Amino acid sequence: MSKNEDQTNWPVWATESIEIADPDSMWLEKGKQEEKQLYELLSPFGIGQVIHIGSTSVPNLPAKPIIDIMADVDSFERITDISALLSSYDWHYVPPHLDNKDWRRFFVKVKNDKRVAHLHLMLKGEKRWEKQLLFRDKLRDDPQLVFEYARLKSNLAKEFNLDREAYTDAKTKFVNLVLRS
Repeated sequence: MSKNEDQTNWPVWATESIEIADPDSMWLEKGKQEEKQLYELLSPFGIGQVIHIGSTSVPNLPAKPIIDIMADVDSFERITDISALLSSYDWHYVPPHLDNKDWRRFFVKVKNDKRVAHLHLMLKGEKRWEKQLLFRDKLRDDPQLVFEYARLKSNLAKEFNLDREAYTDAKTKFVNLVLRS
């Protein structure tokens, strides 16, 4: 979330530290469960695909233990209705002015004051959609990339432990190199 915002009234999960966990074989199953539930909940809103992405979708990759899901939608016009429905399932809407990414609508699923999942809701045709899948699939296909990415993430988590945006930004060079290869 935006560093320009006053964080004094933010919930605990919004400013939690970055912790990289050892790979967990259950992450793929949890991803499938989140995909299924989100598709069932959101299909009446025109949601098409719901896909597990991010590090937890790559076997043997250490990660923040947060399941990242992306879903596509025709428009953001019904985001208020989507947010109201998802709030009943422990999802918290992070509005674009806090998220600083106008190309998506972002939700965080919280259990016991900890993030357990993210939902990246994107418009159909968003160019980042294919990039997310390509990056995930390249990692899945190359154990050496998994090793390199794991080492990078571990170092960055130590360096930017309390700054999620800086942590994510610092991974961008690696991600772009993988996408170009």
